[in-house]
Amino acid sequence: MSDREHLMLEWLSTVLPMTLDRVAPASSDASFRRYFRVWYDDQTRIVMDAPPDKEDCRPFVAIGQAMRGLGLNVPEIVASNFEQGLLLLSDLGSRQYLAELDASNVSVLYDDALAALARLQSAGDPSSSLLPPYDMALLHREMELFRDWFLERLLGLELREDEHHVLDHAFALLANNALEQPRVWVHRDYHSRNLMVTDSFNPGILDFQDAVIGAVTYDLVSLLRDCYIAWPREQVKCWVLDYWRRLRALGMPGLDDAEQFLYWFDLMGVQRHLKATGIFARLNLRDGKAGYLPDIPRTLGYVLEVAGRYPELRDLDQMLRTRQVDQWKPLS
Repeated sequence: MSDREHLMLEWLSTVLPMTLDRVAPASSDASFRRYFRVWYDDQTRIVMDAPPDKEDCRPFVAIGQAMRGLGLNVPEIVASNFEQGLLLLSDLGSRQYLAELDASNVSVLYDDALAALARLQSAGDPSSSLLPPYDMALLHREMELFRDWFLERLLGLELREDEHHVLDHAFALLANNALEQPRVWVHRDYHSRNLMVTDSFNPGILDFQDAVIGAVTYDLVSLLRDCYIAWPREQVKCWVLDYWRRLRALGMPGLDDAEQFLYWFDLMGVQRHLKATGIFARLNLRDGKAGYLPDIPRTLGYVLEVAGRYPELRDLDQMLRTRQVDQWKPLS
């Protein structure tokens, strides 16, 4: 048992109302956080273990409380110790969207997820000081992960000056696309691994501590062009337009043109998927987490599919195909 696990058990003995029956790993994620499920008196809770030298629990608590105030199903904070990096949370169960989704239930589950997202975006105050802005600097830092960690480090490419120029031009276009959209609360990782199927108030929403004020299509593309599961393009388009109509019915301004919304969605997806590809490469190279490498071909496939349809991204598409990035697969 690690020192952190000893610390966690000692803390639980002081905050649980009954003797602990057992504890087991619940999940881990792409950060330094770990989660454990604990049982006591026929109840379960979740412990978030976030080493304070690596993670800060305070944003999770503050944002979670705000999202609960909007009527979203996020974990309730039962107990906290910020100095030790430990939180005791209500348990939203173990039925992850990714494991549950199939052709027979996707419409129902996504309708719930889109209704919750619309609540977040329509009820969250974009002028709130609680969330930082998803600004030009952050958008570019995210896309630079693709150049640095994926192209140069994982693939070992030595990029020419003209190739750097292609990336610079594409990154600027994608950042500007994000910044011209209506501003809303953005979960920033609203996908099938962070949504839980719950019996009431579906879905349960996890991993929201990095939320920002940003583009209206960001979370939408995270859900509908998920890095972990893909759906037919025409079905995705129908969901996007249905969501556009939902936001307009809720009175959100700046959404007069359906084709513009689709354009925003497509290019927002390229920004997100470049970032995600870079993160998956970094998780492997820096953190020794190779489990995300098989998701890179799907994630890159979204980039290439969209880039191939828009003249302003044609140079990016051509560069990636010339470098045979589209053919990359992890070693089995």
